[in-house]
Amino acid sequence: MAILIRRRFAIAVFGLLLGLGAMPARADMVVVANAHSSFGQLTRNEVINIYMGRYRRLPDGSAAVPFDLAAGSPERKAFYRRLLDKSLEEINAYWARLVFSGRTTPPQELTGPDELLARVAADPHAIGYLDRQQLSRLERSGGGREVKVVFPLPD
Repeated sequence: MAILIRRRFAIAVFGLLLGLGAMPARADMVVVANAHSSFGQLTRNEVINIYMGRYRRLPDGSAAVPFDLAAGSPERKAFYRRLLDKSLEEINAYWARLVFSGRTTPPQELTGPDELLARVAADPHAIGYLDRQQLSRLERSGGGREVKVVFPLPD
């Protein structure tokens, strides 16, 4: 009887640990800009207004060039969930209405974090978002000095 209880307990603990390992890690998202841009930090409202097409100007008055990651990427999903508490479906519906009315265009979609970092590093008006670990990995490899964090997204 005691062996059966231990075996069931071991199976339950193993299942719990396996389930915890399958849970996605919470990404620490940041908004980045070109390191040579003339503005410092962005506020949450500024990031919202730029990414939702309400503003097309940065705090220094220059044109804002926001970039989005690929439509199905986990980073994009996390970004909009944390910034607006909206799903990608809600964001896509919002943009469909604006594009149909001809009022504005959505941020340009890029294939991944490496392309995003390259584009932001090359354009002083560009902003983008990514997981802080991706930025840290780039900095360790010698890159990443061309961008700066302008807004950390809280959990």
